[in-house]
Amino acid sequence: MIKVFPDIREIGQSCWDKCAAPKGSTFDPFTSYSFLRALEESKSACSESGWSPCHLGLESSCGELLGIVPSYLKSHSQGEYVFDYAWADAFERAGGRYYPKLQISIPFTPVTGRRLLVSDRVDSKGLETELAQGLLTLADRLKASSVHLTFLEKEQWQGLSKLGFLKRTHSQFHWENRDYRSFSEFLDSLASKKRKNIKRERKGAIDSGVVIERITGKEILESHWDAFYKFYLDTANRKWGSAYLTREFFSIVGETMPEHILLIMCKKGGRYIAGAINFIGSDCLYGRNWGCSEDYPYLHFEVCYYQAIDFAIENNLKRVEAGAQGAHKLARGYMPIHTYSAHWIANDSFSEAVSSYLDQERQHVDQEIDFVEKKGPFKDSK
Repeated sequence: MIKVFPDIREIGQSCWDKCAAPKGSTFDPFTSYSFLRALEESKSACSESGWSPCHLGLESSCGELLGIVPSYLKSHSQGEYVFDYAWADAFERAGGRYYPKLQISIPFTPVTGRRLLVSDRVDSKGLETELAQGLLTLADRLKASSVHLTFLEKEQWQGLSKLGFLKRTHSQFHWENRDYRSFSEFLDSLASKKRKNIKRERKGAIDSGVVIERITGKEILESHWDAFYKFYLDTANRKWGSAYLTREFFSIVGETMPEHILLIMCKKGGRYIAGAINFIGSDCLYGRNWGCSEDYPYLHFEVCYYQAIDFAIENNLKRVEAGAQGAHKLARGYMPIHTYSAHWIANDSFSEAVSSYLDQERQHVDQEIDFVEKKGPFKDSK
């Protein structure tokens, strides 16, 4: 039986995490109950911000929760990182109503992961199919124009395409750990010019007297969050015009999942002047937000890219995901990879038009990744 939960607390942590992190799976901090509850409780993801929670649940006949989908009814397309503004504009110019739409994603978080979350069951594929069909039922019930599952794992993306969802691809830049024992060993794998450039940038970042601190777990204090939130606001106001996350969000995640957070903070003259927040998964470090009150050469690269690589090597993490976009990451050891999303549109004519567009877009993404890979910074890519 399909149920809808407008508040994640109605599901509860044990039931949610049983589906989000079944036995044998790697831990994804963003699909965890703690992270998503913090978004709702802090009013970062709520009806007022245009992210109305309507999580889809699949229950057995005896009331056991078998699967869930983090779902939001959206009145806009902000904070998603997979852009459909042109679709909305075209549909509404043709007389349609694009919003509300049903968004299946982690709000404000362009990180790949499972979206159809099922418990540790033999028939997981069957449950995923039931959840996907339930989304179409929910969209009809809510009079949503469309359903969008973004930053999907490839296997779920392929499964949804077999159910009639439209396939879309984009790209990101990730750093892969090739069993490096040190940052120096990573540098040795790069072409000479790239290696020298990174050494110059790392030296330049601290030549101005900046001191860099890594803070995690219970060492993260409210004073750190106060300083970091100012940096976050500065970046948000410059990039988006407003901040997606409230100050309370950081206090909540700092209290409920501190062991999965890494703050990299920069001091100059005894006061914090810049910082970045990262989340720690089972095998990956996820760079999320950065900001500063004073700008120094190369400091952004040091804090967001090189410190992240250092941490990943020291903690035997397989990769670093440093957020959306950014071709400048290539010269710093981050290589392009595909990201995946699946879309269902109720209007058949519009769905056909979007499908034709996506066929061309996927080809372009493939070609772009192939081209960029050939310009990689590693010795073996030359």
